Amino acid sequence: MLAVMLLLAGPARAQETTVKFDPAKTTISWTLGDVLHTVHGTFQLTSGTITFNETTGAASGELVVSAASGDSGNGMRDRKMKKEILQVVKFPDVVFLPRKVIGHVAPEGNSVVNVAGIFRIHGIDHPLTMNVPVTVHGNQITMTTGFGVPYVAWGMKDPSTFVLRVEKVVQVSITGTGEISR
Repeated sequence: MLAVMLLLAGPARAQETTVKFDPAKTTISWTLGDVLHTVHGTFQLTSGTITFNETTGAASGELVVSAASGDSGNGMRDRKMKKEILQVVKFPDVVFLPRKVIGHVAPEGNSVVNVAGIFRIHGIDHPLTMNVPVTVHGNQITMTTGFGVPYVAWGMKDPSTFVLRVEKVVQVSITGTGEISR
């Protein structure tokens, strides 16, 4: 009898939430400043799914970006970025592996959560926590976030030349839309 009472009084069953991002409705933009101007570009999401436990925050899944999709609007610069900096033949994907969602995603309306995980670029894993405002409307979720990638500190080549000096951190902005299921 005591065991039954303890089971009934125990915590409610943990609820899993899954977000499946739509690559066609997800925008990944980047900026890199140099001495003359700021370079703007994009990357394309290949696939993206995050599943997390709303009670514990434990998360899994992955968001995959094609490194070869990098586009700044300048073919020569893009070829150099892909070949020499990102080395897309050797490292074709940039991946985020979520490990924890901190905070609560409201069933409807606006929320802000932090998502912690591993950011894999150029074959090396880096811890990354992102502040992520989200909006849920029915089964659709939209999120935005941004972060810096200190690419030189993370082992990638510095494209600076004697004349042209660029910043050592690329700023990344993401707006993603997808389907949420609970």
